[in-house]
Amino acid sequence: MTTEEFVNIIGYINTGIGVLLWLCIAYRFFYLAVPFFKKIPVPSKTVLHRYAILISARNEEQVIPHLLQSIAAQNYPRELISVFVCADNCTDATAEVCRKAGATVYERFDTKMIGKGYAMNYLLGCIRRDFGWSGFDGFLVIDADNLLAENYLTEMNRTFSQGYRVITSYRNTKNYGDNWISSGYALWFLHEAKYLNYSRAALGTSCAVSGTGFLFSRDILEKAGNWNFFLLTEDIEFTIWNVLDGETIGYCPRAVIYDEQPTSFRQSWRQRLRWAKGYIQVFRKYGTKLISGMFRKKGFACYDMAMSILPAVILTALSLVLNTVSAVITLAAGGNALPVIFMLAQTLAGSYGTMFLLGILPLITEWKNIRAERGKKLLSLFTFPLFMMTYIPISFVSLFARVEWKPIEHSRAMGIDELK
Repeated sequence: MTTEEFVNIIGYINTGIGVLLWLCIAYRFFYLAVPFFKKIPVPSKTVLHRYAILISARNEEQVIPHLLQSIAAQNYPRELISVFVCADNCTDATAEVCRKAGATVYERFDTKMIGKGYAMNYLLGCIRRDFGWSGFDGFLVIDADNLLAENYLTEMNRTFSQGYRVITSYRNTKNYGDNWISSGYALWFLHEAKYLNYSRAALGTSCAVSGTGFLFSRDILEKAGNWNFFLLTEDIEFTIWNVLDGETIGYCPRAVIYDEQPTSFRQSWRQRLRWAKGYIQVFRKYGTKLISGMFRKKGFACYDMAMSILPAVILTALSLVLNTVSAVITLAAGGNALPVIFMLAQTLAGSYGTMFLLGILPLITEWKNIRAERGKKLLSLFTFPLFMMTYIPISFVSLFARVEWKPIEHSRAMGIDELK
């Protein structure tokens, strides 16, 4: 095979990858337009429900007191809220400070079954044993570093009263302006809230649960038998399980939760590598069912979720690797590598442009909701595509690396009033 023939083959493969990429993301450009012409109605009738708030915490003594304060400050009847904390393999005073704040705390020490899924399973098992699940209508999953807006529970309850049995909320960030990493995360979560979940809910298809700030009913818990979702991305697994079961996950745009994002690239790499590997795990477990589900009732939701857990960045990474190898071989053979280098540059430029578009809309429409200085907001628009493009090597490594769950450190101790 000549070098020219080899380059042509790489070109054909890239064309095929490009087609697959468009199948993964083209429909999402339609999602970008949905919030501008279709609104989610505000529920008019509500019924007061009793909630259990579930918090899994590992060495979070610095930040969890502020979360508990924001829960105590909710404008929802306090007698209808119970707070449960799993102090998971903690070596600090997390359990003690939570008990002082009035939470019911269960300490767990297990160095083999590590991860949020196992902590959730343990916590819900303890609640069933000591209180019973029947005393609660819904269960809210909140991370220890979060803060809740004052009306969070009131608004989630409004949507819950509409009949949704799983609901996710608007995810904002309390440390947007720290650096390009925290703002990269934050802008993506704003995009996810406004231009993925909002659009899905407005169109009547299923939303996706994302880590924290979501609610599920007692019926869902009893159907699952407990929190039996233990993959590296247990939230995505929970989402797919519900979608395949015919459940429509709702979205409450008025319920705002503030999350702390990593600022260290090392921590960010580790976390996103776990996410990428988790997507692969979920696709291996549920991919066949999702594909077959595309041709049944609520088939679009299955298609949407399949495209979400088969990240387009993996295809982009594959294209970049092929082009790089092709350029090296062509140069080694004394050939003209410019066509391959051009394809490589074209792929990178296309990725940057796409990510720029995905970032600019939430930056503009959610500008007032972003807690950061004006200059840092504007700068984040240009660093966001770079942050997202670091998913390319992460996704490629996830195909081969052995990944384990590791905790993310949180240190931004601030109250909800400081965000205002």
